Amino acid sequence: MLRYFIRRIWNGVLVLFGVITLVFVIFGLKPGDPARMLADQRSSPEALAAIRKDLGLDLSPGERYLLYLNDVSPVAWMQDRDPAAPAFLDTARYTIAGRWRLGDHLLVLKAPYLRYSYQSRRGVSTILAEAFPSTVLLATVAMCFAVIIGIGMGTIAAVKKGTTTDDALLVISALGMAGPSFFMAVLIAWLGGYVWYDHVHIPWLLLGSFVVWVLVRIGNGRGRVLFGPIWTWGLPIGLFGSWMVAELSGWNWASVGITLPGTGLPMTGGPVDVDPFRGEVLSLRNLVLPAFTLGIRPLAVIVQLTRSSLLTELGRDHIRTARAIGLSERAVVLRHGLRNALMPVLTAVSGWFASLLAGAVFIEYVFGWHGMGLEVFNALEREDLPVVMGAVLVFATIFVVMNVVVDLLYAVLDPRVRTV
Repeated sequence: MLRYFIRRIWNGVLVLFGVITLVFVIFGLKPGDPARMLADQRSSPEALAAIRKDLGLDLSPGERYLLYLNDVSPVAWMQDRDPAAPAFLDTARYTIAGRWRLGDHLLVLKAPYLRYSYQSRRGVSTILAEAFPSTVLLATVAMCFAVIIGIGMGTIAAVKKGTTTDDALLVISALGMAGPSFFMAVLIAWLGGYVWYDHVHIPWLLLGSFVVWVLVRIGNGRGRVLFGPIWTWGLPIGLFGSWMVAELSGWNWASVGITLPGTGLPMTGGPVDVDPFRGEVLSLRNLVLPAFTLGIRPLAVIVQLTRSSLLTELGRDHIRTARAIGLSERAVVLRHGLRNALMPVLTAVSGWFASLLAGAVFIEYVFGWHGMGLEVFNALEREDLPVVMGAVLVFATIFVVMNVVVDLLYAVLDPRVRTV
Protein backbone atom coordinates (compact mmCIF):
# COMPACT_ATOMS: atom_id res chain seq x y z
CA MET A 1 0.00 0.00 0.00
CA LEU A 2 2.84 2.41 0.86
CA ARG A 3 4.56 1.70 -2.45
CA TYR A 4 1.33 2.36 -4.34
CA PHE A 5 0.87 5.63 -2.43
CA ILE A 6 4.44 6.80 -3.16
CA ARG A 7 4.07 5.94 -6.85
CA ARG A 8 0.85 7.97 -7.16
CA ILE A 9 2.40 10.95 -5.36
CA TRP A 10 5.43 10.80 -7.64
CA ASN A 11 3.23 10.69 -10.76
CA GLY A 12 1.38 13.76 -9.47
CA VAL A 13 4.66 15.61 -8.92
CA LEU A 14 5.74 14.81 -12.50
CA VAL A 15 2.42 16.13 -13.84
CA LEU A 16 2.85 19.37 -11.89
CA PHE A 17 6.41 19.71 -13.15
CA GLY A 18 5.13 19.39 -16.73
CA VAL A 19 2.40 21.96 -16.11
CA ILE A 20 4.87 24.44 -14.58
CA THR A 21 7.18 24.02 -17.56
CA LEU A 22 4.36 24.48 -20.06
CA VAL A 23 3.02 27.54 -18.24
CA PHE A 24 6.47 29.14 -18.23
CA VAL A 25 6.99 28.46 -21.94
CA ILE A 26 3.57 29.86 -22.92
CA PHE A 27 3.47 32.92 -20.66
CA GLY A 28 6.98 33.45 -19.33
CA LEU A 29 8.59 33.70 -22.76
CA LYS A 30 5.80 35.80 -24.26
CA PRO A 31 7.14 38.75 -26.35
CA GLY A 32 6.75 42.11 -24.69
CA ASP A 33 8.19 44.16 -21.86
CA PRO A 34 6.37 43.77 -18.52
CA ALA A 35 8.65 46.44 -17.06
CA ARG A 36 6.88 49.10 -19.13
CA MET A 37 3.52 47.92 -17.79
CA LEU A 38 4.75 48.45 -14.24
CA ALA A 39 6.61 51.69 -14.87
CA ASP A 40 5.25 55.16 -15.52
CA GLN A 41 5.26 56.69 -18.97
CA ARG A 42 8.10 59.03 -17.97
CA SER A 43 10.25 56.40 -16.25
CA SER A 44 13.97 56.64 -16.89
CA PRO A 45 15.97 53.82 -18.49
CA GLU A 46 17.58 53.21 -15.09
CA ALA A 47 14.15 52.68 -13.50
CA LEU A 48 13.15 50.27 -16.26
CA ALA A 49 16.41 48.35 -15.82
CA ALA A 50 15.78 48.08 -12.08
CA ILE A 51 12.28 46.68 -12.69
CA ARG A 52 13.61 44.17 -15.22
CA LYS A 53 16.22 43.02 -12.71
CA ASP A 54 13.58 42.69 -10.01
CA LEU A 55 11.46 40.52 -12.35
CA GLY A 56 14.47 38.51 -13.50
CA LEU A 57 14.04 39.70 -17.10
CA ASP A 58 17.75 40.47 -17.37
CA LEU A 59 18.54 36.75 -17.11
CA SER A 60 18.70 34.20 -19.90
CA PRO A 61 15.56 32.07 -20.55
CA GLY A 62 17.17 29.05 -18.88
CA GLU A 63 18.06 31.02 -15.76
CA ARG A 64 14.58 32.53 -15.62
CA TYR A 65 13.06 29.07 -15.84
CA LEU A 66 15.20 27.75 -12.98
CA LEU A 67 14.36 30.84 -10.91
CA TYR A 68 10.63 30.31 -11.59
CA LEU A 69 10.91 26.68 -10.49
CA ASN A 70 12.71 27.83 -7.35
CA ASP A 71 9.93 30.33 -6.59
CA VAL A 72 6.94 28.02 -7.04
CA SER A 73 8.56 25.01 -5.39
CA PRO A 74 7.91 24.48 -1.65
CA VAL A 75 11.57 23.45 -1.29
CA ALA A 76 14.04 26.02 -2.69
CA TRP A 77 17.78 26.47 -3.02
CA MET A 78 18.60 30.08 -2.02
CA GLN A 79 21.23 32.28 -0.38
CA ASP A 80 21.08 35.25 1.98
CA ARG A 81 24.46 36.98 1.61
CA ASP A 82 24.27 38.73 -1.78
CA PRO A 83 21.10 40.84 -2.25
CA ALA A 84 21.89 41.17 -5.95
CA ALA A 85 21.70 37.40 -6.52
CA PRO A 86 18.59 36.13 -8.39
CA ALA A 87 17.74 33.54 -5.72
CA PHE A 88 18.19 35.87 -2.75
CA LEU A 89 16.11 35.02 0.33
CA ASP A 90 13.92 38.11 0.68
CA THR A 91 11.76 37.60 3.76
CA ALA A 92 9.38 40.32 2.54
CA ARG A 93 8.41 38.08 -0.40
CA TYR A 94 8.76 34.54 0.85
CA THR A 95 6.82 32.89 3.67
CA ILE A 96 9.48 30.77 5.36
CA ALA A 97 8.63 27.59 7.28
CA GLY A 98 12.20 26.40 7.84
CA ARG A 99 15.78 26.85 6.61
CA TRP A 100 18.97 24.82 6.77
CA ARG A 101 22.40 26.21 5.87
CA LEU A 102 24.53 24.17 3.47
CA GLY A 103 27.77 26.08 2.96
CA ASP A 104 27.09 29.44 1.30
CA HIS A 105 23.49 28.51 0.41
CA LEU A 106 20.26 27.69 2.22
CA LEU A 107 17.78 24.87 1.76
CA VAL A 108 14.48 26.62 2.39
CA LEU A 109 11.04 25.19 3.13
CA LYS A 110 8.53 27.86 2.11
CA ALA A 111 5.13 28.60 0.65
CA PRO A 112 5.12 28.77 -3.17
CA TYR A 113 5.82 32.30 -4.36
CA LEU A 114 3.64 33.26 -7.36
CA ARG A 115 5.20 36.70 -7.93
CA TYR A 116 2.98 39.83 -7.97
CA SER A 117 0.44 41.43 -10.28
CA TYR A 118 1.65 43.81 -13.00
CA GLN A 119 -1.48 45.94 -12.63
CA SER A 120 -2.30 46.12 -8.91
CA ARG A 121 1.24 45.29 -7.69
CA ARG A 122 -0.30 43.00 -5.09
CA GLY A 123 0.87 39.49 -4.43
CA VAL A 124 -0.74 36.92 -6.73
CA SER A 125 -1.18 34.57 -3.77
CA THR A 126 -3.17 37.26 -1.94
CA ILE A 127 -5.36 37.97 -4.99
CA LEU A 128 -6.15 34.30 -5.57
CA ALA A 129 -6.68 33.59 -1.86
CA GLU A 130 -9.35 36.30 -1.72
CA ALA A 131 -11.16 34.98 -4.80
CA PHE A 132 -10.76 31.24 -4.17
CA PRO A 133 -13.51 30.79 -1.51
CA SER A 134 -16.16 32.26 -3.85
CA THR A 135 -15.18 29.87 -6.64
CA VAL A 136 -15.16 26.90 -4.26
CA LEU A 137 -18.64 27.86 -3.02
CA LEU A 138 -19.94 28.11 -6.59
CA ALA A 139 -18.35 24.81 -7.69
CA THR A 140 -19.49 22.95 -4.55
CA VAL A 141 -23.13 24.01 -4.91
CA ALA A 142 -23.08 23.22 -8.63
CA MET A 143 -21.53 19.81 -8.00
CA CYS A 144 -24.03 18.94 -5.25
CA PHE A 145 -26.88 19.89 -7.57
CA ALA A 146 -25.39 17.78 -10.39
CA VAL A 147 -24.74 14.74 -8.18
CA ILE A 148 -28.10 14.64 -6.41
CA ILE A 149 -30.25 15.31 -9.48
CA GLY A 150 -27.97 13.40 -11.87
CA ILE A 151 -27.87 10.17 -9.84
CA GLY A 152 -31.64 10.34 -9.35
CA MET A 153 -32.32 10.88 -13.05
CA GLY A 154 -29.82 8.20 -14.07
CA THR A 155 -31.39 5.68 -11.70
CA ILE A 156 -34.89 6.39 -13.01
CA ALA A 157 -33.65 6.12 -16.60
CA ALA A 158 -32.07 2.73 -15.90
CA VAL A 159 -35.16 1.36 -14.13
CA LYS A 160 -37.43 2.70 -16.92
CA LYS A 161 -35.16 1.54 -19.74
CA GLY A 162 -36.82 1.68 -23.15
CA THR A 163 -39.77 3.82 -22.00
CA THR A 164 -40.71 7.38 -22.83
CA THR A 165 -39.30 8.47 -19.47
CA ASP A 166 -35.93 6.98 -20.36
CA ASP A 167 -35.96 8.67 -23.77
CA ALA A 168 -36.87 12.05 -22.26
CA LEU A 169 -34.11 11.88 -19.65
CA LEU A 170 -31.53 10.90 -22.27
CA VAL A 171 -32.61 13.81 -24.47
CA ILE A 172 -32.25 16.21 -21.52
CA SER A 173 -28.77 14.90 -20.72
CA ALA A 174 -27.73 15.11 -24.38
CA LEU A 175 -28.87 18.74 -24.54
CA GLY A 176 -26.93 19.46 -21.35
CA MET A 177 -23.71 18.14 -22.86
CA ALA A 178 -24.27 19.81 -26.24
CA GLY A 179 -24.83 23.34 -24.93
CA PRO A 180 -21.63 25.46 -24.76
CA SER A 181 -21.03 26.92 -21.30
CA PHE A 182 -20.85 30.52 -22.50
CA PHE A 183 -24.08 30.22 -24.52
CA MET A 184 -25.94 28.50 -21.67
CA ALA A 185 -24.74 31.16 -19.22
CA VAL A 186 -26.02 34.00 -21.41
CA LEU A 187 -29.31 32.18 -22.08
CA ILE A 188 -30.02 31.32 -18.44
CA ALA A 189 -29.00 34.79 -17.23
CA TRP A 190 -31.38 36.35 -19.75
CA LEU A 191 -34.28 33.97 -19.03
CA GLY A 192 -33.93 33.68 -15.27
CA GLY A 193 -32.76 37.20 -14.47
CA TYR A 194 -34.68 39.27 -17.03
CA VAL A 195 -37.54 37.53 -18.88
CA TRP A 196 -38.83 35.64 -15.85
CA TYR A 197 -37.69 38.04 -13.14
CA ASP A 198 -41.08 39.50 -12.13
CA HIS A 199 -43.52 36.91 -13.45
CA VAL A 200 -43.97 34.19 -16.05
CA HIS A 201 -46.99 34.32 -18.37
CA ILE A 202 -47.78 31.02 -20.12
CA PRO A 203 -50.51 31.04 -22.82
CA TRP A 204 -53.05 28.28 -22.36
CA LEU A 205 -52.54 26.89 -25.89
CA LEU A 206 -48.79 26.56 -25.31
CA LEU A 207 -49.31 24.99 -21.89
CA GLY A 208 -52.04 22.72 -23.24
CA SER A 209 -49.86 21.39 -26.04
CA PHE A 210 -47.20 20.40 -23.53
CA VAL A 211 -49.65 18.86 -21.04
CA VAL A 212 -51.41 16.84 -23.75
CA TRP A 213 -48.09 15.57 -25.07
CA VAL A 214 -47.06 14.44 -21.58
CA LEU A 215 -50.43 12.76 -20.93
CA VAL A 216 -50.50 10.80 -24.18
CA ARG A 217 -46.83 9.82 -24.01
CA ILE A 218 -46.50 8.94 -20.34
CA GLY A 219 -46.55 5.45 -18.98
CA ASN A 220 -44.51 3.11 -21.17
CA GLY A 221 -46.29 4.04 -24.39
CA ARG A 222 -49.85 3.50 -23.11
CA GLY A 223 -50.83 6.84 -24.60
CA ARG A 224 -50.23 5.51 -28.10
CA VAL A 225 -52.59 2.61 -27.37
CA LEU A 226 -55.35 4.84 -25.96
CA PHE A 227 -55.16 7.72 -28.43
CA GLY A 228 -53.56 6.17 -31.49
CA PRO A 229 -50.33 7.21 -33.23
CA ILE A 230 -51.91 10.22 -34.98
CA TRP A 231 -53.28 11.79 -31.80
CA THR A 232 -50.07 11.11 -29.92
CA TRP A 233 -48.23 13.73 -31.97
CA GLY A 234 -51.05 15.40 -33.88
CA LEU A 235 -52.96 16.87 -30.94
CA PRO A 236 -50.04 18.63 -29.18
CA ILE A 237 -48.56 19.77 -32.51
CA GLY A 238 -51.98 21.12 -33.52
CA LEU A 239 -52.35 23.09 -30.29
CA PHE A 240 -48.84 24.48 -30.56
CA GLY A 241 -49.38 25.41 -34.19
CA SER A 242 -52.65 27.16 -33.32
CA TRP A 243 -50.84 29.25 -30.73
CA MET A 244 -48.13 30.21 -33.22
CA VAL A 245 -50.69 31.23 -35.86
CA ALA A 246 -52.70 33.24 -33.34
CA GLU A 247 -49.58 35.03 -32.07
CA LEU A 248 -48.43 35.92 -35.57
CA SER A 249 -51.93 37.11 -36.45
CA GLY A 250 -52.10 39.36 -33.40
CA TRP A 251 -55.22 37.76 -31.89
CA ASN A 252 -55.62 38.77 -28.25
CA TRP A 253 -57.16 35.48 -27.14
CA ALA A 254 -53.89 33.71 -27.96
CA SER A 255 -52.25 35.44 -24.99
CA VAL A 256 -54.82 34.22 -22.47
CA GLY A 257 -53.19 31.91 -19.97
CA ILE A 258 -51.80 31.65 -16.47
CA THR A 259 -49.32 33.93 -14.73
CA LEU A 260 -46.75 32.37 -12.41
CA PRO A 261 -44.40 34.22 -10.03
CA GLY A 262 -40.98 35.03 -11.43
CA THR A 263 -37.60 33.96 -10.18
CA GLY A 264 -36.67 37.25 -8.50
CA LEU A 265 -33.05 36.37 -9.18
CA PRO A 266 -30.59 39.01 -10.42
CA MET A 267 -28.65 38.53 -13.63
CA THR A 268 -25.35 39.50 -12.02
CA GLY A 269 -23.95 39.69 -8.51
CA GLY A 270 -21.34 38.17 -6.25
CA PRO A 271 -21.62 36.29 -2.95
CA VAL A 272 -21.61 39.59 -1.02
CA ASP A 273 -23.93 42.54 -1.58
CA VAL A 274 -23.50 46.00 -0.09
CA ASP A 275 -26.52 47.20 1.89
CA PRO A 276 -26.62 50.98 2.57
CA PHE A 277 -27.63 50.36 6.18
CA ARG A 278 -26.05 47.00 7.09
CA GLY A 279 -22.90 47.13 4.97
CA GLU A 280 -21.68 43.89 3.38
CA VAL A 281 -24.24 41.07 3.60
CA LEU A 282 -24.16 37.50 2.30
CA SER A 283 -26.49 37.12 -0.70
CA LEU A 284 -26.96 33.47 -1.58
CA ARG A 285 -29.71 34.20 -4.11
CA ASN A 286 -26.99 35.46 -6.45
CA LEU A 287 -25.61 31.90 -6.38
CA VAL A 288 -28.68 30.16 -7.86
CA LEU A 289 -28.36 30.98 -11.56
CA PRO A 290 -24.55 30.57 -11.92
CA ALA A 291 -24.56 27.33 -9.89
CA PHE A 292 -27.39 25.92 -11.99
CA THR A 293 -25.58 26.89 -15.20
CA LEU A 294 -22.26 25.47 -14.04
CA GLY A 295 -23.87 22.21 -12.94
CA ILE A 296 -25.69 21.44 -16.21
CA ARG A 297 -22.82 19.73 -18.00
CA PRO A 298 -21.65 17.47 -15.11
CA LEU A 299 -25.31 16.63 -14.42
CA ALA A 300 -25.69 15.39 -18.01
CA VAL A 301 -22.55 13.24 -17.71
CA ILE A 302 -23.62 11.81 -14.34
CA VAL A 303 -27.07 10.90 -15.71
CA GLN A 304 -25.65 8.84 -18.57
CA LEU A 305 -22.84 7.35 -16.48
CA THR A 306 -25.22 6.31 -13.68
CA ARG A 307 -27.68 4.81 -16.16
CA SER A 308 -25.00 2.84 -18.01
CA SER A 309 -23.28 1.61 -14.84
CA LEU A 310 -26.54 0.66 -13.14
CA LEU A 311 -27.80 -1.26 -16.19
CA THR A 312 -24.55 -3.24 -16.23
CA GLU A 313 -24.86 -3.93 -12.50
CA LEU A 314 -28.50 -5.01 -12.74
CA GLY A 315 -27.51 -7.73 -15.20
CA ARG A 316 -25.08 -9.45 -12.82
CA ASP A 317 -25.64 -12.74 -11.02
CA HIS A 318 -25.96 -11.33 -7.51
CA ILE A 319 -28.85 -9.13 -8.65
CA ARG A 320 -30.70 -12.15 -10.05
CA THR A 321 -30.05 -13.93 -6.77
CA ALA A 322 -31.42 -11.01 -4.76
CA ARG A 323 -34.59 -11.03 -6.84
CA ALA A 324 -34.90 -14.81 -6.54
CA ILE A 325 -34.90 -14.72 -2.72
CA GLY A 326 -37.82 -12.31 -2.75
CA LEU A 327 -36.28 -8.87 -2.15
CA SER A 328 -38.33 -5.92 -3.31
CA GLU A 329 -37.29 -4.23 -6.54
CA ARG A 330 -36.52 -1.04 -4.63
CA ALA A 331 -34.13 -2.88 -2.31
CA VAL A 332 -32.52 -4.67 -5.24
CA VAL A 333 -31.91 -1.45 -7.17
CA LEU A 334 -30.84 0.82 -4.32
CA ARG A 335 -29.09 -1.53 -1.93
CA HIS A 336 -27.43 -4.04 -4.26
CA GLY A 337 -27.31 -2.31 -7.64
CA LEU A 338 -26.80 1.42 -7.14
CA ARG A 339 -24.20 1.08 -4.40
CA ASN A 340 -21.84 -0.86 -6.68
CA ALA A 341 -22.72 1.25 -9.72
CA LEU A 342 -21.54 4.47 -8.08
CA MET A 343 -17.83 3.62 -8.31
CA PRO A 344 -17.41 5.09 -11.83
CA VAL A 345 -19.54 8.06 -10.76
CA LEU A 346 -17.09 8.75 -7.92
CA THR A 347 -14.27 9.12 -10.43
CA ALA A 348 -16.35 11.39 -12.63
CA VAL A 349 -17.39 13.57 -9.70
CA SER A 350 -13.80 14.10 -8.55
CA GLY A 351 -12.64 15.05 -12.01
CA TRP A 352 -15.62 17.26 -12.70
CA PHE A 353 -15.27 19.13 -9.43
CA ALA A 354 -11.75 20.18 -10.38
CA SER A 355 -13.03 20.99 -13.88
CA LEU A 356 -15.73 23.22 -12.42
CA LEU A 357 -13.12 25.21 -10.52
CA ALA A 358 -11.12 25.75 -13.68
CA GLY A 359 -14.09 26.05 -16.02
CA ALA A 360 -15.95 28.75 -14.10
CA VAL A 361 -14.19 31.54 -16.02
CA PHE A 362 -17.02 32.25 -18.50
CA ILE A 363 -19.75 31.57 -15.93
CA GLU A 364 -18.28 34.01 -13.42
CA TYR A 365 -17.75 36.62 -16.12
CA VAL A 366 -21.35 36.45 -17.41
CA PHE A 367 -22.93 36.49 -13.94
CA GLY A 368 -20.42 38.90 -12.40
CA TRP A 369 -19.49 36.34 -9.73
CA HIS A 370 -16.34 37.58 -7.99
CA GLY A 371 -14.16 34.47 -7.97
CA MET A 372 -10.97 33.12 -9.51
CA GLY A 373 -12.59 32.76 -12.92
CA LEU A 374 -13.41 36.47 -13.07
CA GLU A 375 -9.89 37.32 -11.88
CA VAL A 376 -8.38 35.18 -14.64
CA PHE A 377 -10.63 36.75 -17.28
CA ASN A 378 -9.73 40.27 -16.18
CA ALA A 379 -6.04 39.36 -15.99
CA LEU A 380 -6.09 37.97 -19.55
CA GLU A 381 -7.81 41.12 -20.77
CA ARG A 382 -5.12 43.31 -19.15
CA GLU A 383 -2.24 40.91 -19.96
CA ASP A 384 -1.53 40.54 -16.25
CA LEU A 385 0.40 37.32 -16.81
CA PRO A 386 1.52 36.50 -13.22
CA VAL A 387 -2.14 36.26 -12.12
CA VAL A 388 -2.96 33.95 -15.04
CA MET A 389 0.10 31.78 -14.41
CA GLY A 390 -0.66 31.54 -10.70
CA ALA A 391 -4.30 30.59 -11.32
CA VAL A 392 -3.31 27.88 -13.82
CA LEU A 393 -0.89 26.37 -11.29
CA VAL A 394 -3.57 26.43 -8.57
CA PHE A 395 -6.07 24.67 -10.85
CA ALA A 396 -3.46 22.09 -11.91
CA THR A 397 -2.58 21.39 -8.27
CA ILE A 398 -6.25 20.82 -7.43
CA PHE A 399 -6.57 18.38 -10.36
CA VAL A 400 -3.51 16.42 -9.25
CA VAL A 401 -4.48 16.32 -5.57
CA MET A 402 -8.02 15.15 -6.32
CA ASN A 403 -6.81 12.45 -8.71
CA VAL A 404 -4.35 11.17 -6.10
CA VAL A 405 -7.07 11.14 -3.42
CA VAL A 406 -9.43 9.19 -5.71
CA ASP A 407 -6.69 6.68 -6.54
CA LEU A 408 -6.08 6.15 -2.83
CA LEU A 409 -9.80 5.73 -2.17
CA TYR A 410 -9.94 3.12 -4.93
CA ALA A 411 -7.00 1.31 -3.36
CA VAL A 412 -8.77 1.25 0.01
CA LEU A 413 -12.10 0.07 -1.44
CA ASP A 414 -10.66 -2.42 -3.93
CA PRO A 415 -7.33 -4.10 -3.03
CA ARG A 416 -6.93 -5.30 -6.65
CA VAL A 417 -6.17 -1.69 -7.68
CA ARG A 418 -2.96 -1.69 -5.62
CA THR A 419 -1.33 -4.17 -8.01
CA VAL A 420 -1.87 -1.94 -11.05
